Parts: sequence; structure tokens; C-alpha cells
Amino acid sequence: MIAILDAARQMRLSEQAIACVRPVASARAAVQALLDGGHRSDALRLLARVLPRRYAVAWACQCGRRQPLTEHDQAGLALAEAWLREPAESQQAAALAFAKAHRYQTIGAWIAAAAGWSGGNLNPDHERPTPPPAHLSAIAASAAVAYMAALEPAQFDARRTAFVRDALNLLSIPDGIDGGLQ
Repeated sequence: MIAILDAARQMRLSEQAIACVRPVASARAAVQALLDGGHRSDALRLLARVLPRRYAVAWACQCGRRQPLTEHDQAGLALAEAWLREPAESQQAAALAFAKAHRYQTIGAWIAAAAGWSGGNLNPDHERPTPPPAHLSAIAASAAVAYMAALEPAQFDARRTAFVRDALNLLSIPDGIDGGLQ
């Protein structure tokens, strides 16, 4: 199991945020400490990393379902949701192909990337499997959620905080940190 500080470093949290989580023992307490300290962006990224990958994708999808997304973004969301319903490698590949085709530049592309990078093989043409680094799915999920928060610029900070608070209960699930940090 990877430690919270290692996860914080993987997600490139600020030095101030790392200092904020250093004395904290649980993932939930770490994310809450970041929110309490005003480190919203860091809280969002750490939350995405400490959630099990599947939960991070589901969280991004849940946030997306509540937004007025474009048709394109809804297509990326649909691919991620298809992977959640049936976590087959073909679903991952379809989601990742969508994200690549759209150059990771939209909410839909980032949600799809979160599912596409949740596991599987990044290089199916090679005889030796190439799994994605464990934190890539968290990077994509946190990017998608951050872009969704930015849909209402005047409410950006409040929306980021609300999205993080919505998912804090997921960290109470027994396999929360063990399943998320691989």
C-alpha cells in the first residue's frame, strides 16, 4: 500500500498542501484537512488518487451527469459509464480511443481517459502487456471534475469544494485507500 504522502507527491500537490497532510493518518482526514486549509485543487487531486480507480471514474461520471454537458462531452461520459457497467478491456480501449481522438482537451475526453487508464493494457499490439501507471486514472478524473467546476467561473471554488465534499463519504468504504492506491 502506498502512503498518503506518496500519493500527494504523485499528484503533485503543493508543498503547503503536503505540509497540511503530513500529520494526518487517514485519507478522508487528509482530504478534509486540505479543504479546511483552503487547498481546494490539492484536495480534489488527492481525493481522486486515494479513491479506488473505479470509484474515481464513477465520481467523475456522477459529477458529469449533473452538468449541462455538450453532446461531445456526453459521449465521453457514456463511454466511461459503459466501462463502469461492464469493466471489460474492450470498453477501456473504446474510452481511451475517444480520449486520444479528442486530444484530452474536453470534459468528455478526460472522463473517458479516467476509464481508459483505470487498468488494462496500453499497448495491445505488444506481446508484453503495458498497464497504465496507477495514478493516471486519478489525474484524468480530477481534470474532468476541475473542468466541470470551471463551467461556472464565478462559482469555481465553491463548485470544486462541493464536488470534493460529495465524494468524501466514498473514503469511508473499507477498501477506500487500499483499493485506490495501487
